[in-house]
Amino acid sequence: MPRAAILRAPHTPLEITDITLPAPAPHQVRIRLTAAGVCHSDLSLTNGTMRLPTPAVLGHEGAGTVTEVGEAVTGLAPGDEVVLNWAPSCGTCHACSLGEIWLCVDALTGAGRLHARTTADGTDLHPGLNVAAFAEETVVDASCVLPAPPGIPLADAALLGCAVLTGYGAVHHSARVREGETVVVYGVGGVGLAALQAARIAGASQIIAVDVSPAKEELARAAGATDYLVASDTTAREVRKLTGGHGADVAVECVGRAATIRTAWESTRRGGRTTVVGIGGKDQQVTFNALEIFHWGRTLTGCVYGNSDPARDLPVLAEHVRAGRLDLASMVTERISLDGIPAAFDNMLAGRGGRAMVVF
Repeated sequence: MPRAAILRAPHTPLEITDITLPAPAPHQVRIRLTAAGVCHSDLSLTNGTMRLPTPAVLGHEGAGTVTEVGEAVTGLAPGDEVVLNWAPSCGTCHACSLGEIWLCVDALTGAGRLHARTTADGTDLHPGLNVAAFAEETVVDASCVLPAPPGIPLADAALLGCAVLTGYGAVHHSARVREGETVVVYGVGGVGLAALQAARIAGASQIIAVDVSPAKEELARAAGATDYLVASDTTAREVRKLTGGHGADVAVECVGRAATIRTAWESTRRGGRTTVVGIGGKDQQVTFNALEIFHWGRTLTGCVYGNSDPARDLPVLAEHVRAGRLDLASMVTERISLDGIPAAFDNMLAGRGGRAMVVF
């Protein structure tokens, strides 16, 4: 039986145990995982910031090889290498009809309800974000699978399924960074590292990285940062000083804390743009007064999954990787087993490292 990381309930430790998977239903595929990234969204599920049914197998950023397909599945066969898409769109809801598939009403819950799996003692399990990638094997709806780009190691390609689509999309689709603009990125984790690289690809003239950890400066600069700041009460002032007193054209917030969102907004110029990627709790209240909203003329926008269409954007990202513009391997600062996920969560909370990768 395959092993998996199970969350019995929020605020409880992960349990590494054997699970039983069913044979694929007509529209499902079975996948043997090669690698799965440890994302902040997984941590948000463990601490209750995001609420989904439990007990659940977590993990949503992964890649692997198809081992079995349902009878109604077309275009996929055993042996195919694939990247998991944790937010498949239904194609029929209002958001999908507008072309905003990242806001699909079924993206988080629709397909996930179809995938039965159990522990060895018969307990029913939910897939945490549709794909249950913290497992040696998984069964998913065919809509949750995308062909892995050729020429890219499968363990690296796992990052394309969340961190890179989100960080790249935040810069290119949400903030729409233009050549010559100045960009500040808050949070140098997996998504932040992708956003820094995306800003460099977009031709930003100055890229400022901000994080609580001084140890992340080397990572940030390797990803494209021209300047690095350790977060403090004066960060917004320091960003303005680095940008000729004006503030950055664009801020990308990858943390999900009210104070960081407010700082990101304050660090942009008049008319500047702030994109919030980080997932915060509902108790995180961000406040503005009416006069400053008028005076500064800034915009503040949310960003879900990088406002990305995985089928459209994955080939674009793959071309950047093959051309050497986007470095996936450098984003992975630790390669671990399933048993190492709790320690990876601790490192994330402490602000250490970039992306931890479970390698099977």
